[in-house]
Amino acid sequence: MKSKMNQLFEDQKNVHVLYSYNEKENYIKQVLSYIQDGLAAGDYVILIENDRIYPIIHRELSARLAKEQMEFIHFVNNFDFYCSSGSYHPPAIEEYFNKTVQPYVENKISFRSWAHVEWATMEEPLHIIEDFERTVDEAVNLLSFPLICAYEGARMPDYLKKILMETHPYVLTDDDIITSEQYLPSIDVKK
Repeated sequence: MKSKMNQLFEDQKNVHVLYSYNEKENYIKQVLSYIQDGLAAGDYVILIENDRIYPIIHRELSARLAKEQMEFIHFVNNFDFYCSSGSYHPPAIEEYFNKTVQPYVENKISFRSWAHVEWATMEEPLHIIEDFERTVDEAVNLLSFPLICAYEGARMPDYLKKILMETHPYVLTDDDIITSEQYLPSIDVKK
């Protein structure tokens, strides 16, 4: 039986999902499942992850996948991705993202992405996350690819949770994917 998430990705490719995780073990389980499901669907996977968790994921995948399958996974260090300009700066992040996906888009290669969103302090990016997540939501719809944005639940104040629920049409829980009732499409927000 197909998972609800796999069915959703088959029905539509432009899926922007929020995953608020609390336990590292569940987080890794979700990443591994997402990557394996993507490879089974014929997608390349862009994994934006930190350099502390990536070796664990890589080790698990290496034990489960053939060497040829591992070549379909593109690792991007999330610190480099989110702080390529020296701080959390959305235009620089967008430029980095566009360079990363350009070969897939130009060659009409199916891909999906997983982004582990982290920063040094809670104060730094809160005021710009909403604009950035709206830009990301537009990119997901324009380029038609699935993206899961993973945030550590313990580091999310209520204000951030509200923003993320409004900017992600879907929410991944440890055992299901649900529609966000608070989601506000960019078109609605700009009115």
